[in-house]
Amino acid sequence: MIDYQGQPYQEVIGQQGLVVVQYFATWCGPCKMLKPVLEAISGEMQDVKFYRSDIDLFRAQAIEAGIKSVPTVVLYKDGEEVDRTSGYQPKERVEAWINQFK
Repeated sequence: MIDYQGQPYQEVIGQQGLVVVQYFATWCGPCKMLKPVLEAISGEMQDVKFYRSDIDLFRAQAIEAGIKSVPTVVLYKDGEEVDRTSGYQPKERVEAWINQFK
């Protein structure tokens, strides 16, 4: 899992294949619970790119993505948003959700 560092956003979400972006805040409890779930999945799904974006540090990107609550996980495929989910989800549910779009 890669922490977003402010590079042009299209370089992240515009990649070919699946890109998962977790929008989070450091003060968010469910975000902290979801982080190890996504880290575990990112280690298992080598064909999917995983990023985390701090909404407080990168507010413009969160607004552009339409983020209204955290944690929100957005799934992009070939540069287009295909789905999103909010709140904590267990590992099995997140894996099944991502696998729908492979």
